[in-house]
Amino acid sequence: MRQKPKLEDLIGLGHSKLGFFKEVQEKMAELRKSNRALEHQRLHVQAILDGITDIVAVISPDYRIRSVNHSFFDIYTHPDPENQPCYQIFRGRDDPCQKCILRKALSANRVCRSNVIIPVGGRNRHFSLTASPLRNHHGHPTDILVVKRDATLEKEFQAKYYHAEKMATIGLLAAGVAHEINNPLTSIRGFAEGLQRRMTSLSEMLPDGDLKNDFEEYIDIILKECQRCSGIVRSLLTFSPRKTTEFSRLCLNPLVRNVLRILHHKLKHYPADLINLDLDEGLPFVQGNTAELEQVILNLILNGLDAISPEGHIDIRTRMIRDGWALLEVADDGCGIRPENLPKLFEPFFTTKPVGSGIGIGLSTCYHIIQSHGGEISVQSTHGQGSRFTVTLPVHTQSEES
Repeated sequence: MRQKPKLEDLIGLGHSKLGFFKEVQEKMAELRKSNRALEHQRLHVQAILDGITDIVAVISPDYRIRSVNHSFFDIYTHPDPENQPCYQIFRGRDDPCQKCILRKALSANRVCRSNVIIPVGGRNRHFSLTASPLRNHHGHPTDILVVKRDATLEKEFQAKYYHAEKMATIGLLAAGVAHEINNPLTSIRGFAEGLQRRMTSLSEMLPDGDLKNDFEEYIDIILKECQRCSGIVRSLLTFSPRKTTEFSRLCLNPLVRNVLRILHHKLKHYPADLINLDLDEGLPFVQGNTAELEQVILNLILNGLDAISPEGHIDIRTRMIRDGWALLEVADDGCGIRPENLPKLFEPFFTTKPVGSGIGIGLSTCYHIIQSHGGEISVQSTHGQGSRFTVTLPVHTQSEES
């Protein structure tokens, strides 16, 4: 027969249950405290990561982004990159990159670094990449910590510094070369002009008419080549230190017409409708140097002549584009410029012409002249269809006279 539980037994069972529940509550309190500490630590780590100006991302071995810091959103526009393939978010690709720094860091189980240029938002950006394996307690990599430092501005400033240094060296070289060439060139031109003045007397000593014509032609060629070399010397001196250019109040339209008069001997070999003029007769005055601006117009027209076919055309237009700015356009329907050459077009000694046809200082000279006038020069070109050079100059105001 089963005995009834005694009072002591009942009290002991209840006491045991109360002790168990109390122990469970204590464990739950400890867990909540531990969770709060872990959450606080997580937020602290996230705050540190968000305080880093470089992009920081944790990426899994299967190229999935686990997390990113706030700097990611300063450059990339994707609203939720987590669990997305890194090659799709960072490179816009459908498959992993051929030279993937993550794969290299995983296979070597060490920190790897590289420098890449990645198009972001229509602009090429320079990034310095560091991929560091995150290892487990066995030392095996589980995830990859990727740090992307945007070095675009640094590279741009570095390029400007090197360009300024190069220009300073070119200036010293150009000044020396120009002065050394100018002395014998002056002598050659002086003696050629002396022979030209004596041709009347010499013609009496040269009964052969063909011989006389040859002499006149040779002297004329020497003088023209001397004039061309003088232009090159002046262009070289643009890169050298010099005194401030004297500016005056002038209109672009007469400069265009004067340049065309200078080129008359060259243009007579082309069709009569080669040059199409569209000059705004109400164009306001600009503040500039006549000789330098004529040099710009001359260079642009000569470049157009070199680019067009025998049936081609050159359009020259002036107009007022907005308050305070005058525009000069020289457009041709010639061979155009390849896209890869456009960024280098205004660099010194860069030329797309065959060897012996140009030394590459014409457009660079134009660029520096327009810059010194406070204006801008730009080019739009389609390879095989033509080019359009645009010069904008600030309009002369009455306040500049006072």
